[in-house]
Amino acid sequence: MNLDLNAEAVTGPGGLLERLGTLTDPRSRQGRRHALAGVLAIAAAAVLGGARSYAAIAEFAAELPMATLQRLGTWRRPYSTRWLPPSEPTVRRTLQRVDGNALDRVVGGWLAEQRPEPVSGAPDAVAVDGKTLRGARQPDGQVHLLAALTHNSQVVLAQRSVGAKTNETTQLAPLLDEVDLADRTVTADALHTNAAEARYLLGRGADYVLAVKGNQPRLTSAIDHLPASAFSPCPPDG
Repeated sequence: MNLDLNAEAVTGPGGLLERLGTLTDPRSRQGRRHALAGVLAIAAAAVLGGARSYAAIAEFAAELPMATLQRLGTWRRPYSTRWLPPSEPTVRRTLQRVDGNALDRVVGGWLAEQRPEPVSGAPDAVAVDGKTLRGARQPDGQVHLLAALTHNSQVVLAQRSVGAKTNETTQLAPLLDEVDLADRTVTADALHTNAAEARYLLGRGADYVLAVKGNQPRLTSAIDHLPASAFSPCPPDG
């Protein structure tokens, strides 16, 4: 996906840049050159375009037109009309310090608004999926992310890091709290097949499809004894 940093949806009222500006800036005031929202917008555009490293994000920034850098609030060299892109160390330090979950909520929410609903008018189903990032580590171990994304358009609606001292089952509600689930169907793997998470989804106005495995023998047995008519798309008895 290519993100036009000059588009009205980015720089206009209520756009991505304005939303990123609501995030807490973790950097020291001393030595701050680039606007936080600008650095984060550049990083988002680069990653959506395929960048997979801090160096690739910095290379993307270096190729942006000066007018775009000015619009994003990057640093202007004193006594000149040149706006400079953030360097690789600046990108790396900023992304390592910013609240990742808050950033994911802002970008995910904005992205969700950019994609139209399916032609049928029915909201796209939402998949909840966890993954461990290869080669990425934090002080307490590997980086594990839990994400909510649309089935058809594959837009990431929300994403959060799952700490080593917790697990995915405690993170589904915080992940989906900011996602509009009304009349949507949420799918997830067997880790989330429990009464608490099912009640949460129903309380949010969603339907759900959860996997059931052999490690829940009583539930598996109860399902096995249900009549075929209990399962869509079978017609009801009679």
